[in-house]
Amino acid sequence: MRVFQMQRISAIALLIFLTIHMIVVHYPPFHINFDIILQRMADPLWKAIDIAFLFFVLVHALAGAYVVLTDVQRFSPLKRVFAGAAIVLGVVAMYYGTVTILAFQPPA
Repeated sequence: MRVFQMQRISAIALLIFLTIHMIVVHYPPFHINFDIILQRMADPLWKAIDIAFLFFVLVHALAGAYVVLTDVQRFSPLKRVFAGAAIVLGVVAMYYGTVTILAFQPPA
């Protein structure tokens, strides 16, 4: 898949996830507090939504950074280095973010 296709697919997914995030977190019909967040983080569906949100944010951001860094020259020996660094950074960030989300357990 080409980088620009990844950008567009992740942009559509981000519109969906950002809409969900804004409605649920920033514009609820009630006051949001830490107890409500604890209840949400206990639900596996919300954990899956957070992990998918993290994935699409990383894909969109790193693909965009890659395009900006490699836009100057069409063929460059550094292109593979930038692509490899973006992939490694994305995998590491996805791992740590997923572990953090999955390890979160509300106190009993």
